[in-house]
Amino acid sequence: MAMHVSSACYSVLSKRILVFDNQKHKVRAALQTKEEGKVNLGGSDLKVTKLGIGAWSWGDTSYWNNSGWDDRKLKAANAAFNASIDSGITLFDTAEVYGAGIFGAVNSETLLGRFIKERKVKDPEVDVAIATKFAALPWRFGRQSVLQALKDSLYRLGVSSVEIYQLHWPGVWGNEGYIDGLGDAFEQGLVKAVGVSNYSEKRLRNAYEKLKKRGIPLASNQVNYSLIYRAPEQNGVKAACDELGITLIAYSPIAQGALTGKYTPENPPSGPRGRVYTRELLTKLQPLLNKIKELGQNYSKTTTQVALNWLIAQENVLPIPGAKNGEQAKEFAGALGWRLTNEEVNELRSLAEVGPMIGFPVERL
Repeated sequence: MAMHVSSACYSVLSKRILVFDNQKHKVRAALQTKEEGKVNLGGSDLKVTKLGIGAWSWGDTSYWNNSGWDDRKLKAANAAFNASIDSGITLFDTAEVYGAGIFGAVNSETLLGRFIKERKVKDPEVDVAIATKFAALPWRFGRQSVLQALKDSLYRLGVSSVEIYQLHWPGVWGNEGYIDGLGDAFEQGLVKAVGVSNYSEKRLRNAYEKLKKRGIPLASNQVNYSLIYRAPEQNGVKAACDELGITLIAYSPIAQGALTGKYTPENPPSGPRGRVYTRELLTKLQPLLNKIKELGQNYSKTTTQVALNWLIAQENVLPIPGAKNGEQAKEFAGALGWRLTNEEVNELRSLAEVGPMIGFPVERL
């Protein structure tokens, strides 16, 4: 029997199909936008946001927070986490030593795990990428020490696996076993990608080759890198990362606040940072900071956002500025979605020649 559909019914049906198609298109567009904001970490299958958040200061009392930690700073760190998620930044970098023992009041991993758990209550679908690190302490030997430390980190974080596990610095000895431990963690499904931190070019290449024999990509090398601290460009680390397809994760990307414009020769940072970013250095930085501010005005961006964008413009670099509060996290997100021109990148580079900078001792191991 033939079926006849009235023009009115056909019109209603067509509109409903159109609405459904539009909804599907919006969902696809949202997913595509989300993925466009991510990049593969090195040669791994893991996709992460183009900028992450460092959690070194969370719970720390040895270097940050003026040697004190209280409920106000805890709430500020939680706000930093949530503001990052709200801004589309979902990669967080922590370590087993951050805030631990003599270094702080509460372990950074514990705080990050708590923040994630609380966020999932109201947002079950939230997708957070956790990066944490193994401390190559002198009394730790062999691959099993890496696996045990990782399991302890997983317990503090309250998760069964993490996205990225890194060797925090080269060991005085035992590095072959540490690399084996990274490979074991990957093969056991405890991590989605493995990396190193503070590795020289030679150590980086050795680690890459050792993991390659097991078919495991070395995804990242996390090093001190900023507009005014460019040792990775000078010591071959940046070139090796580019050649081997290893993402360079840049810690201290705004030079611990020195590139934000917040500090001046009359108002240097307090605590241990004041011994690195001295009045003399801050005086030398003023022409660079003035230019960064000028460029920021052209793009309607802050000094901090320009300094971070300079790193992103280097390609294959993923900065992880530390956020102590929600306002900082929101500001960091503004470094994404635009790009300095090559001419501007080079001009800032030339102005940033301020003489030797103090790095971290582990960079020379």
